Amino acid sequence: MRIAILEDDREVSEEIASTLDQNGHNCTCFDRGQKLINRLKHDTFDVLLIDWNLPDFDGLRIIGWVKENVKRAPPMIVLTSRTADEDIVAALEAGADDYVIKPPLAPILLARISAVCRRTYPEPPASGVEMHGEYIFNTFSETVLLRGEAIPLTKKEFGIALILFRNIHRTLSREYLFQTLWGASPELQTRTLDAHVSKVRNKLNLRAANGYRLSPIYAFGYRLEKLI
Repeated sequence: MRIAILEDDREVSEEIASTLDQNGHNCTCFDRGQKLINRLKHDTFDVLLIDWNLPDFDGLRIIGWVKENVKRAPPMIVLTSRTADEDIVAALEAGADDYVIKPPLAPILLARISAVCRRTYPEPPASGVEMHGEYIFNTFSETVLLRGEAIPLTKKEFGIALILFRNIHRTLSREYLFQTLWGASPELQTRTLDAHVSKVRNKLNLRAANGYRLSPIYAFGYRLEKLI
C-alpha cells in the first residue's frame, strides 16, 4: 500500500515509515498539512495517517478537505496523543476511519492499517479469478477473457488492466501506477506509461459499448469508470 504520513515530528514520522516500509508498504512523509494537500491534487495514496496537531492545519481540517476534494477518498487514521473519549468521537465524526494513540506500537498500527484496508479494498478471491462486468481476469495465468475470447496482453499490460479494474471510479496518479507496477517514480518517462495504457484501452476495447470508459485526467493520471 502507498501510505502518506502527515506528522510534523520528524523522528516519529521516520520511525513509523521505517516500520511500515519493513512490512511491505511504501511511505511518503509530510510535515505540513498544506504539503499533503498539494500532493493529493496530483497523486494517489491508499491510506493517510494524519497527526491531529500540526503547525499549519488542524488534522481534522485535513480530513474534511480530503472528504470534499478527493474522489473515492482513501481511509484515514488519526495519530494523536489525545486520549479523551470526546476527542476520539470528534475525530471519527470528522470522517476518520480509525484513531491511534501516539507513540503507536508497531503491531497495533499495522493491524489498524490492515483493518481499514480490508474494509476499503476487497481481498482478491483465492481462486485467482476476478469478474468485472464481462471481463474475466485470471491472476494466476495473467489472462483476460472478454465474452469468452482471450485477449493477448503483456505482463505489464495485464498489471495495468488489473489495477484499473480493482480501483474502478478511482483516479490513479501516474506516480501511483509507476511505483505499484514498476517499483519506480515517474522520472522513467510518462510516455512509457501512457503507451502501455493506450494499448490496454485498445486491446480491452474499453469503450462505452462494453460498459467502461478509461479517461486520462489532466496533470494527474487515469480513471476507469463503469458506465452501466
